[in-house]
Amino acid sequence: MAEPTGTPETPERLPLFHDDPKLRRRRGCSGIAGVVIFAAAFGGIAGLIGGEIAGLVVAGVIALPLLYIMLYNLRRRVWLEGDTLIVRTWGLRRIGLTEAERIDLVISDVRGTRTVSLLVNAGKRRKVAKVDLAVYSGAGGRELGILQLRKLANALLNNTEANGLVFSELLVAQLKSEARGDAAAERPLYRLASAAPSGKYIQRFTMEAVSRFVATLDG
Repeated sequence: MAEPTGTPETPERLPLFHDDPKLRRRRGCSGIAGVVIFAAAFGGIAGLIGGEIAGLVVAGVIALPLLYIMLYNLRRRVWLEGDTLIVRTWGLRRIGLTEAERIDLVISDVRGTRTVSLLVNAGKRRKVAKVDLAVYSGAGGRELGILQLRKLANALLNNTEANGLVFSELLVAQLKSEARGDAAAERPLYRLASAAPSGKYIQRFTMEAVSRFVATLDG
């Protein structure tokens, strides 16, 4: 399926992802290798116990869902069109930021790399989207662009159901920090990522927790 493009009749579509074809290929190759090794290990154990056919069946049962998840993540793209998120996996779905019933800040930790994301829930099946705001490893990392952060902040500002004002203020604080030339470690998103306890793959910060953090930030 072709990626969305803007038209004169629709607002500009901003990509909310970092598209690096070489990195995507490396992730795909390493993912396939991991799936093969993992499935082969379980299949080998099952083969020793139940024979060759049992080993192949177990390897297939293990490999197929892992392969699906890997391909799902490789295909995932998110765009912002006005106040609407457009998410592509196997198809396209649209989630309105202004109508979302719940917004959480989520921090995932994979081998020392922490990703700060917004989890937007519109309260309906398949109406959930995750927007990665920043990825940090060590003292540096990669953050969403200034234009994308500003547009997201503007869209969230109009959400009264999930108190989007809090998350809008967080993004505005991030923009102000970047404008001042603060180092990565001094920026709000990095500080949030660093404050999350270690040892958990994914952690969810509610609106109340984000509100308390935003209240500690300088204007």
